[in-house]
Amino acid sequence: MSKYKPQHSRLLFIDRKIGEGRYPNCGTLAEEWEVSSKTIMRDLDYMRYQLEAPLEYSAKHRGYYYTEENFKLPAISIKESDLFAIYLAEELLQQYEGTPYFDSLHSIYKKIQDSLPEKTALISPGENTRFTVFPPPSTTIHHDIWQTVFKGLRTLKKLKIIYQPPGQDPTIREIDPYHAVRYDGDWYVIGHCHLRDEIRNFSLSRINQATLIDKTFIIPETFNFHLITRSRFGVHWGKAEEHVKIWFSPKVVPYIRERKWHPSQHISDNEDGSIILSLTVNHMLELKRWVLSWGKEARVLEPGKLALDIQLEVGGMSALYRDDEQA
Repeated sequence: MSKYKPQHSRLLFIDRKIGEGRYPNCGTLAEEWEVSSKTIMRDLDYMRYQLEAPLEYSAKHRGYYYTEENFKLPAISIKESDLFAIYLAEELLQQYEGTPYFDSLHSIYKKIQDSLPEKTALISPGENTRFTVFPPPSTTIHHDIWQTVFKGLRTLKKLKIIYQPPGQDPTIREIDPYHAVRYDGDWYVIGHCHLRDEIRNFSLSRINQATLIDKTFIIPETFNFHLITRSRFGVHWGKAEEHVKIWFSPKVVPYIRERKWHPSQHISDNEDGSIILSLTVNHMLELKRWVLSWGKEARVLEPGKLALDIQLEVGGMSALYRDDEQA
C-alpha cells in the first residue's frame, strides 16, 4: 500500500474498518495503512471532535466502535453551493426518465445522496416547488439497441444494423461506431458506414435491429469529431462550408442577441433597428428549419440557393392553406 495517502482517503478507510464491527485500534490501523500510530490517533480525534463521529474506545475489545450502529462518514466533502447543484442535477435527471440510461444515472445520484450526512438536507422544505425543468421531447430507443450500440462503442467492435430513415425503406448497414452524441432529445452514433463508405451519423431511434460483429476496428487518427462538426448548425454536417447572412426585424432582435446561435456568428446593426446575423455553416437542413421558425421576422440574404429553397417552402405552405380554404 502506498505510503502517501490523502487524509480524506485515510479517514474513509478508518470509517470502513470501524463500521465492520471488529474493533480496530491505532496499532492495527497504522500497520495496515503504513503510517504512524500518532497519525491514526490524530485522525480519530478529528473524526470525533470535528466530524462529530459517535466514536468510543472499548476496553473489553481493545478497539474503537461507533455508538450509533448505522453511522458512517460522508464519502465526499461538500459545500452549501454544491448541495444546491446536486438538487438541480436531480431535477435535470428527470428529463432522461424512460431512457435506457436513466436507471444507471439515478443509481449514481442515489450513491451521492446516500454519502451525505443525515443532517444535510439537499433542499429546504417547500423550496422544491420553486424550480421546474421541462424536459425536451425525447425519442424512443429500444433498450437492447442502446446496450448493443454502446457496447460496440466501448469495445471498438463493428456493428450490423437495420436502419430506417423517415419515409425510406430499411437498409442493412455495417458500421464502425466512433462517437456518440445527444442532441435535441435524441442519441446519435457517428461512425464509418461501409455501405456508403463515409462517415455518417445514425439516430438510435431509427435503428430497428443492432448486433455486434466479432471484428474490431481502429478509429483513424484523422477522425476528430469536434473538428468535422465545428461548422454544423444542429446535428448534421457536410463537407463544404457556406457563408450565410440572415436579416432579422427589430421585433425579434432582443431574442437573437440573447443567445449565441453559432460559434462563427457575427451581428451587424442596421439604422432601422434590424440586424444581420452572419455565420458559416456546412449543412443547411436545420438552419433552414430554424429560419422558418421565425416566420416573417427573418429573411435569408445569402446564399441565394437557401433563400430560394425557403421561398419554395413558404409557397408550398401557403398553397396548402389555400387548399384548405377551398375545401
